[in-house]
Amino acid sequence: MSQNPGPPAGAPTPPRYRGRLAPSPTGYLHLGHARTFWTAHERARQNGGVLILRNEDLDRTRCRPEFVAAMIEDLRWFGLDWQEGPDCGGPFGPYHQSERINSYRATLEHLRAGNRIYPCTCSRKDIQAAVSAPHGDDEPVYPGTCRGRTVPPAGGTQYSWRFRVPEGQGIEFHDQHLGPQRFVAGRDFGDFVVWRPDDVPAYQLACVADDAAMGITEVVRGADLLVSTARQLLLYRALKLPPPAFFHCDLLADETGRRLAKRHDSLSLRTLRQRGETPSLLRQLQIAGSFAK
Repeated sequence: MSQNPGPPAGAPTPPRYRGRLAPSPTGYLHLGHARTFWTAHERARQNGGVLILRNEDLDRTRCRPEFVAAMIEDLRWFGLDWQEGPDCGGPFGPYHQSERINSYRATLEHLRAGNRIYPCTCSRKDIQAAVSAPHGDDEPVYPGTCRGRTVPPAGGTQYSWRFRVPEGQGIEFHDQHLGPQRFVAGRDFGDFVVWRPDDVPAYQLACVADDAAMGITEVVRGADLLVSTARQLLLYRALKLPPPAFFHCDLLADETGRRLAKRHDSLSLRTLRQRGETPSLLRQLQIAGSFAK
């Protein structure tokens, strides 16, 4: 059986507090990212800990080198400082996810050996069309079509690997910002993909494998990922790994009330910088829950 993912052999013992920034270079970072990352930065500083930068570049079709360079430049301009990352190295690297595939495969094999996952040929369209599939918080709950599969399909048919959730089980955790949280497997979310048909690890698996291997003690991210935390806690249990603490930040919205996304170019750090905005003013605006229009 594959060993649990964890700090590499010979790596130093992680400090008491270890946080991370984990942007994906699929576009320019916006003010909402900056607000969350600044919170992570400040929590690491207040706890006398270490902050790392991890480049989550697994999306082969959308991640671009120019966005990686812009990400580092814009975060530095905003005033963020990290002690480990793709630009400065460190003992828990590599810090590009695209260079950590072997670690993800080992994690997948560990789950497979424990009968925690199964091959699935269902497409998004198949799941959307399943009348019996109720909707969870952020996507349809998988109806279990392929749950009985044990062997990948033959003949070149594309398939993913899904994690089998314990239906009806409550997943509870205390968020460091939002307080007690509870989700029910099979109701709020269903069996979820951990390895995609294009032979790339899904976000849930890669995130857990990396946070465990890098010794992360607290994950700071947006409140839109609360359900993902419930999924990831199940992975930690299956892998027999201690989970980090979680701090989910409130989300910033635009003038219409929509959550900020990378399509909001007018609120990207790059655009705000070019307009002459200063990091200190932007930090004041985000603390107040506002933003530059």
